[in-house]
Amino acid sequence: MALPLITSTPLPGPTLTKAVARATAALEINQGELGTILGLSKASISRLIAGTIQLEPRRRKEWEMAILFVRLFRSLDAVVGHGEPAHRWLRGPNLAIGRPPIEEIASAEGLVRVVQYLDAIRGRV
Repeated sequence: MALPLITSTPLPGPTLTKAVARATAALEINQGELGTILGLSKASISRLIAGTIQLEPRRRKEWEMAILFVRLFRSLDAVVGHGEPAHRWLRGPNLAIGRPPIEEIASAEGLVRVVQYLDAIRGRV
């Protein structure tokens, strides 16, 4: 008799937490900046990056901000690539946005605006 195939579905909390940590490292964003983007304290961000705490869907604001942050990373990767080009784009002046994107994404409204901007450019690529 054959054993049933057991598949495991990744849990959303650890998956999003890992994605945020990877995007943070790839974009060379410091923990203070990430804390501002997600609306979390530096201590919480430190534990998040270390993997001792996870993002949770029930904590709606930080969850949604984390999803937008990962979406920003993915769109930016598709538009300019990863590594140094993405880092330069994020830190450099941007006439369309009006200031360096890293400054704009410090607010929820700014993060949404930058993600929408990247999505529009990504649609043309």
